[in-house]
Amino acid sequence: MSTRAQQYDATVAAREQITPHLVRLTLDVPGFVSTGIADEWIGLVVPGQFQSRYYTVRSIEGSLLVLDVVVHEIGLVTEWASGDPVGQQVVLTEAKGSFLPPADAEWLLLVGDLTALPAMTRIAAENGATLPTRIYAEVPGDSRIPDYFPAGVDVTWLPLGERSALAGVVEGIDWPEGPGYFWMAGESAQMRAIRKHLMRERRLPSTHYDVMGYWRSVTQRQPRAVDPGPIWRAGKAAGKSDEEIWADYDAAQGAEQ
Repeated sequence: MSTRAQQYDATVAAREQITPHLVRLTLDVPGFVSTGIADEWIGLVVPGQFQSRYYTVRSIEGSLLVLDVVVHEIGLVTEWASGDPVGQQVVLTEAKGSFLPPADAEWLLLVGDLTALPAMTRIAAENGATLPTRIYAEVPGDSRIPDYFPAGVDVTWLPLGERSALAGVVEGIDWPEGPGYFWMAGESAQMRAIRKHLMRERRLPSTHYDVMGYWRSVTQRQPRAVDPGPIWRAGKAAGKSDEEIWADYDAAQGAEQ
């Protein structure tokens, strides 16, 4: 029996640069099966690559799926999304999600950086009508979108310094009374510190929070020593399997070291 995850072929229907750091992609994905979980994510494989990068689904309506992609100076998806991808074919992996408030939750507290914005706005849109929701968003000043979140949601925009400071923000939050659900995503080191705070100081049950590291901070993003694009194209042209192409890429990486 095959254990390969479900994959979907998709076409880029639209691209919009909504801030200097955020690109909105609308993908037409016939047959896509959503988990129905508010923070669901998919793997995205762009043309000329065979590595996936993961993104939360901002919204889905019919076959149209919207991703808000954070762009950097360098990156597998950044280099592609910064161009004109409309009309191009991409591959999506099977959706997964983890947002699961307990039955006794009386409020939602969402905290995240730029990478967490799509998940937080979808969570608020799908749950804000039944659960009072507060959002703390650590975002560069030029990427704050006044109407990004649903109306009626309590949003606090936090300044972003040279590094994320979300762990300190969470430690200083005036928490709502009663049981609730805390959801947070962002830089991995900040998430580790916050998990310790939730367990040791707040003593929250594990069922009442979800904290995820979406990315890891590095001093400076480095260009890839070996571009996988040509290796992928050559491998496919030669009829090689993905495993064989991976082996070629690993060998090329080793030759550069």
